[in-house]
Amino acid sequence: MAVKITTDNFDEQVMNSGKPVLLDFWAEWCGPCQMQTPVIEEFSKENQDILVGKVNVDEEPELAMKYKVMSIPTLVVVKSGEKTAVRVGFSTKEELKQLLEE
Repeated sequence: MAVKITTDNFDEQVMNSGKPVLLDFWAEWCGPCQMQTPVIEEFSKENQDILVGKVNVDEEPELAMKYKVMSIPTLVVVKSGEKTAVRVGFSTKEELKQLLEE
């Protein structure tokens, strides 16, 4: 299951994670984000070796600015504290796997 990421738990959950992190930047009012959520949840359950985090851009504008999120949903991969890949818009599970391999 995806973890709620906030500025308070960001360093612990994302920057100090021992495994790759997939961040889903989203908002409740965003239609494509609502379509992405079940895909993200299923991906999270099937890939226990990856930390999947959800960042609500309305609640965490600082994190959205840090990763230069201009449109949502935006998916960001962080490995060893470094951003390695970004994808804007809806993604399938197969596209999520490819994103993590970049």
